[in-house]
Amino acid sequence: MSDSFTVTTLPDLETLYGTAAEASRVKEVDRIVPVYAAFIAAAPFVSLATSGPSGLDCSPRGDGPGFVHVADERTLLMPDRRGNNRLDSLRNIVEDPRVALLFLIPGIGETLRVNGRATISTNPALLARFAVGETLPRTVLVVSVESVFFQCARAILRSHLWDPAHHVPRGALPSAGEMLAALSESRLGGAEYDRALPERVRNTLY
Repeated sequence: MSDSFTVTTLPDLETLYGTAAEASRVKEVDRIVPVYAAFIAAAPFVSLATSGPSGLDCSPRGDGPGFVHVADERTLLMPDRRGNNRLDSLRNIVEDPRVALLFLIPGIGETLRVNGRATISTNPALLARFAVGETLPRTVLVVSVESVFFQCARAILRSHLWDPAHHVPRGALPSAGEMLAALSESRLGGAEYDRALPERVRNTLY
């Protein structure tokens, strides 16, 4: 729905917000410089955004700090760990290689953003690089970096994301079993699902 308060042109948008500060422009580069590599090496979590004919997707990816490897200043490697086999991100990448990554580090306000293009590899040497015990990832994403920049801490500070005093008790929200039961008219989920879930997740992390 459009009205007189809807911003519909770039000039209107730029007039509303003004010019970006020099620091906002200088911090964006086209490669992984050492100060940015340090953030990637410390990050145990990244959001992966993709697009494709079926729509958009933003998927959480996590593992030990540095699970995304810097192969060189223009290439990142990320294992695709065990998940739900929906393959939303991977389907999109097959159709449209453009990706965006947002790295988060617990306790750190700044985040790191990477834009680029990804391919899906089954190269045995790459798979072996990310082995956990005898378990290999099914694939590895090879991201060709196009732009990298850090985001200031305002969003993290406003959200109190890392402040334990603002953490929400898990019991205050519907459980996984309760959500599945509600969405499947009780065909799936329920109390038994919730009882079995912690052990199932522990046994299927990799």
